[in-house]
Amino acid sequence: MKKLIAILVVAMIIPATVVNAQDKSKDKAFFKKYEPGYYQNFILKDVKAVQQKEKPVKKVKYFRMDQSGLDLPNKVADYKDHTYWHTPTTSQGNTGTCWCFSTTSFYESEVHRLFNKDVRISEMFTVYWEYVEKAKGFVETRGESLFDEGSESNAVAKIYKKYGAVPRSVYDGLIGGRKFFDHSEMMKEMRSYLKNVKATNAWNEDEVVATIKSILNHYMGEPPAEFDFEGQRYTPKSFLKDYLQLNMDDYVEVLSYLQQPFWQKVEYEVPDNWWHSKEYYNVPLDVYMDILNHAIEKGYTMSIGGDVSEAGFSRTTNTALVPDFDIPSDYINDNARQFRFSNKSTTDDHGMHMVGYLKDKDGRMWYLIKDSSSGSRNVGEDSPEFGYYFFSEDYVKLKMMDFTVHKDVLKKYMKKFK
Repeated sequence: MKKLIAILVVAMIIPATVVNAQDKSKDKAFFKKYEPGYYQNFILKDVKAVQQKEKPVKKVKYFRMDQSGLDLPNKVADYKDHTYWHTPTTSQGNTGTCWCFSTTSFYESEVHRLFNKDVRISEMFTVYWEYVEKAKGFVETRGESLFDEGSESNAVAKIYKKYGAVPRSVYDGLIGGRKFFDHSEMMKEMRSYLKNVKATNAWNEDEVVATIKSILNHYMGEPPAEFDFEGQRYTPKSFLKDYLQLNMDDYVEVLSYLQQPFWQKVEYEVPDNWWHSKEYYNVPLDVYMDILNHAIEKGYTMSIGGDVSEAGFSRTTNTALVPDFDIPSDYINDNARQFRFSNKSTTDDHGMHMVGYLKDKDGRMWYLIKDSSSGSRNVGEDSPEFGYYFFSEDYVKLKMMDFTVHKDVLKKYMKKFK
């Protein structure tokens, strides 16, 4: 009888608790109609000028958090006291190469931080050789390896080590007077060729690589073997060693998810990690945030990656929040983060460059994010916010899965790794 009474009491309390929790919810949402933005009005117009093709736009409604009326730190000027040197924002155009744009920008900032040099590094030199490496992987795995535009931030270090780097002024990957990058036709041609390779079992690596290079050369131009820069003659490898002076072994990937053991170097199990790199330092979420905040407060920038397709991510305010109808702030932890990754509501969408921060009056962190995608450009080219996002600490904690940073930031934790 006592047990029955206890059950009845609990049953009465639970609904009251749920109602109270719902009453406290303050964030609102709405369905936003499709409206053409920077991608449609500028990038696709440039693409269509060459392709002369019109593709129908699927008009859909998006469920979004209503951020109107909120006091948001979504002005670049808000971060002026803690913004670190970085090159101007640049568009990745109609390509899936955010991984390279964000991490190249990060390494440009590292060259400035370490050696006080201001340099623009070619993104497309890295992208070119990444496609070549993917073609090799496709042959080695007999067509099982992913051949797509996406990759991960540590692919940049991988390519630098093997092929070097060049200035953007030497090789930008734009030909025919194009303003924006567009790899759509190039990808179709490469995919079609590799599909035929697989269908016919034509696994001759030299022949496959030569054909992929010829397609890349047609659409991007052939990258230089030697070049002059600031009065000196370089190869891509000597430019990395003698001019950029970056030691690629000084950079690490930090990850936080429960599906692999903490305090070990593990594989980031996403499709864009196509070569199955197991070089990610996996740490609990509180440590992950401690490392990230320590880094940004001590003058380090970082390349970060995660999910940008959320109801709390607004392309109107360029601000990323976690609304309480998703999850209240106090409940964001390792389990909440893993739950979303496991059910694929958190995906490996996008790479960006974290270049600054501020603390609001309540002591919460906000982050200034340099971005290469079209979504951050809807504010207009004349706006100081053109090419930037503003991330709340909760958003990073729940949705940003990994980041690349200088290894010095991990010093106090290195002994814990097996």
